[in-house]
Amino acid sequence: MKCYEIMEKLEQLSPVSFAESWDNVGLLVGSRDKEIQSVLLALDATDAVIDQAVLSEADMILTHHPMIFSGMKRIVAEDFTGKRIIKLISNDINCYAMHTNFDVMGMADEAADQMHLSEREVLEITFEDEISKEGIGRIGFLEKEMTLRECADYVKEVFDLESIRMFGDGGRKVKKAAIVPGSGKDYVSHAVKMGADVLITGDIGHHDGIDAMEQGLSVLDAGHFGLEKIFISYMKDFISREMPEIRILEARQQAPFEVI
Repeated sequence: MKCYEIMEKLEQLSPVSFAESWDNVGLLVGSRDKEIQSVLLALDATDAVIDQAVLSEADMILTHHPMIFSGMKRIVAEDFTGKRIIKLISNDINCYAMHTNFDVMGMADEAADQMHLSEREVLEITFEDEISKEGIGRIGFLEKEMTLRECADYVKEVFDLESIRMFGDGGRKVKKAAIVPGSGKDYVSHAVKMGADVLITGDIGHHDGIDAMEQGLSVLDAGHFGLEKIFISYMKDFISREMPEIRILEARQQAPFEVI
């Protein structure tokens, strides 16, 4: 398939118009007309991921996080992003990112599906027309009421996590849950306003957690990588179904830190 044909499929799933204004999604490196036979799926286009793409002779890297966020005045090997761009171009590898457009149209519902949330709503509406309301995060009801500690264990099981950070009384009963894969500290107020008992997300700092608890909201910090890694399995299923002729590779990635 040509790259632009793959892009059409990806953008039917998660239109670029749903991306936040500050974001940088779409084809970041390479040619729309390149013939693509294999795609490497990754959360981030790190040096290790690009090396894996080169060694496995991948034609394209499909990531969640954009490798290029802000404008660049020069592309040189002394800059770590420039070095990555040069290696991609030298090896004729395209790089495409699906970030906040996928957060809105894909990631949020997939995370809510895995948690089996019912009666779900969009946590923060970023797009609305006469047909639908779309946006960041979802809020709904757990299958049953449980303690916060039981909910933490459930999240660990669902997303295959070794650890989780819990803000709140472990014995408190929770039923209504908000979930925001990635960094969710900016959505505490939305979760409080919509009556959530618990917010499941990542990147919660000391003050974020304290402020949430003061407002009656418990928080489960599953890590940025911990929740967003579902991008890989989601896109693997999507490409297998919609573009079966494409060879799919998965990056060898894990959380960028260890708890010791």
